[in-house]
Amino acid sequence: MGLMVNKPTDQVAAADLFDQLSITRSTRMPQLTVYAGGPVELERGFVLHSPEYKSSISTLAVTDTLAMTATLDILEDIAEGRGPRQSLLALGYCGWGAGQLEREIAENGWLTGEATSDLVFSQPDPRKWELALAAQGIHPLTLSTAYGRA
Repeated sequence: MGLMVNKPTDQVAAADLFDQLSITRSTRMPQLTVYAGGPVELERGFVLHSPEYKSSISTLAVTDTLAMTATLDILEDIAEGRGPRQSLLALGYCGWGAGQLEREIAENGWLTGEATSDLVFSQPDPRKWELALAAQGIHPLTLSTAYGRA
């Protein structure tokens, strides 16, 4: 599975989401943007966040600088101002069948790279793709839609 981190959605406001889940927001709740995490299970929520926060139920370490929690308690903690220092709230995810992603990578359908907390949390959404490429020394204009094997 994967999460898109550069597609804020205007379909759902964070305040409306918290209201729908009957989570009371305190004045300490940080401003949140809801992202379209992907086209699969749009009703499922995920919080990608800084690793200092650990849910009492379940938090997955993604990298040394990124963690993910998909349980309601993180939203309750965020609403009270006790959540992670940095977070990105996504609805939906990207998913692949068994072996599908590996085949797509082998066919040069994906360019993989390191996800950094700076890229995910601190960069403007419209520039994240370009900055992810730049981190690998790639300029978008050098990419081609044609592929092959050498």
